[in-house]
Amino acid sequence: MAKVFFTNMMTTPEMGLLKKLQLLLKKVGMEKIIKKDELVAVKIHFGEYGNLAFIRPNYVRIVVDQIKKFGAKPFVTDANTLYKGSRSNAVDHIQTAYLNGFAPETIGAPVIIADGLRGSDEIKVPINGEYVKEAKISSAIALADAMVVLTHFKGHEQTGFGGTIKNVGMGSASRSGKLEQHSNSKPIVKEVNCVACGMCERHCPVGAITIEGVARIDYDICIGCGQCIAMCNYGAMVPKWDSSTELLSKKIVEYAKATLMNKKAIFVSFITNVSPDCDCWSINKPPVAPDIGIAASADPVALDQACMDLVLETVGHDPFLEVHPDVSWKTQLEYAEKVGLGSRKYELVKIAVL
Repeated sequence: MAKVFFTNMMTTPEMGLLKKLQLLLKKVGMEKIIKKDELVAVKIHFGEYGNLAFIRPNYVRIVVDQIKKFGAKPFVTDANTLYKGSRSNAVDHIQTAYLNGFAPETIGAPVIIADGLRGSDEIKVPINGEYVKEAKISSAIALADAMVVLTHFKGHEQTGFGGTIKNVGMGSASRSGKLEQHSNSKPIVKEVNCVACGMCERHCPVGAITIEGVARIDYDICIGCGQCIAMCNYGAMVPKWDSSTELLSKKIVEYAKATLMNKKAIFVSFITNVSPDCDCWSINKPPVAPDIGIAASADPVALDQACMDLVLETVGHDPFLEVHPDVSWKTQLEYAEKVGLGSRKYELVKIAVL
């Protein structure tokens, strides 16, 4: 049975959160996956500029320093976004990372955008999955000797929640890989809720939406990125409850499996600032759960399941289903276990829980 190591947010002068993270890294077995002179990808989401829910750079520095103790060469990385924003090319992406506090002077390692200047640097990984035959993985991640994956656990408008599997699967894909995952998942307009405010039209990255009394989507242009869902304040933009959102979750799983194929990796999730939507948006809405803690595992599926269970136990109901009632988060976990990415069964081991 997989082990998930967990610590809560309670601290003392002798046991702060940074020290707790150090203990988790030791317990999860970082020393087993990192060797001298290896290139180690610290996979993170830098956060869209304006969003403030992402992981604090202070935590990243702890991880980087621990990797250096083993004589390895860490770099902090993410891939460019499919939509047009502050992280859709390497120049803007690096500047956004710096603005959000992830400068080399702060985190102790270089920032490298994994799929290059325009998001086209990729390595094709044959996987022969049910939905993905050849995953397009960002070169810097594919070529890294090992990965330490740092994830902000939160809700997500198209997959129910965003955890380690999504951080690895969607986050490690090149722009064309992201397009492959999104291409069958497109929102619909719930006209009775639409007030024709134009928010979705202004924020659509490809100009697929027009306002004609109510919002209209041109599906020949729509890339299914879900930005309109996140920006709508009235519940008028919703996922279509058919195979599309389920298919997106399953493609993400297959991309995660391709990314981690023959890759040494450990995973750490921060159940803090649990926002209802992805950190890709330039805002973050109020949290749907209190700060709970930090969890780590060598099994990405067990880790995501444990984080979800901790949220449900703490809140007392399903906050993700409440904010995204038309999206099932279970699809991702069930399919991940089915394809052998990991196990949903786990033992929760508490570390320095005060």
